[in-house]
Amino acid sequence: MNNMTGFNPLSRTSAHRRAMSRNMVTSLFRFERITTTSSKAKEVRKAAEKLITRSKVDTVHNRRIAAKFIQDEKILNKLFTELGPRMKDRKGGYTRILKIGFRQGDAADMVILELVDYKLPTEESKEKPAAKAKKAEPKAEKAPAKAKAKKAAPAAEEAK
Repeated sequence: MNNMTGFNPLSRTSAHRRAMSRNMVTSLFRFERITTTSSKAKEVRKAAEKLITRSKVDTVHNRRIAAKFIQDEKILNKLFTELGPRMKDRKGGYTRILKIGFRQGDAADMVILELVDYKLPTEESKEKPAAKAKKAEPKAEKAPAKAKAKKAAPAAEEAK
């Protein structure tokens, strides 16, 4: 009897399924939270959890195995420098699936696949980069604006 063995082919060819899985795992590690269908999330979770387990021990061998699956070098580095050490004391269960309802068009069961230690961005963290940018911009704009005004004034007088 062949109960609970294998995987869900997701009605795709093997190449499409492999590429989709790689892209979704990379997106999960980049954003730490993705929205997808329930069946895709369950398949992607298998690969993501195995990669996180590998990333807990940063060796050349583990990096090369993970690099076969994750093509983006920045995300691979993030996996081994940030995500792996964050999950060091956890024995498994690095991801969580939250049901969010059904998709409008085809009524597919939609879920959020996220890392367990994901924290929602707060308003303070959103405001801080904006406040820094606002402070930096006026200083940069004031100097060129004055210089342009001085150059424009003599040009206007010459035109008369």
